[in-house]
Amino acid sequence: MQFLVLKYLITAGIVVLVSEVAKNLDKAGALIAALPTVTLLTLFWLYFEGQSAEKIANHAWYTFWYVIPTLPMFAAFPSLYQRFGFWGAMAFSVLISVLLFVAFALILRRFDIDLM
Repeated sequence: MQFLVLKYLITAGIVVLVSEVAKNLDKAGALIAALPTVTLLTLFWLYFEGQSAEKIANHAWYTFWYVIPTLPMFAAFPSLYQRFGFWGAMAFSVLISVLLFVAFALILRRFDIDLM
């Protein structure tokens, strides 16, 4: 139970740190957010919880493939925000990511990489 509490505190602390830095320093906040912090934490937590090497490696492998179709969302968000406001930009960004992910997964299936 103590490990679970520590896990939550560290993970939440990093998210709060990123948002606090981003309030004052746009570029620094974005840089910290762009680092694969969540993925690295997840890999650490999986390792410390005794998951198999295969499970940990699979997580890294699939994360790589899942990141690629989400990248255009970050490029589109600023102009979407100007046009549709925050919630509209969020909705369109999620839609863009989902559509690109499905298309990307269908393309990769031809190369025996199954994401769905």
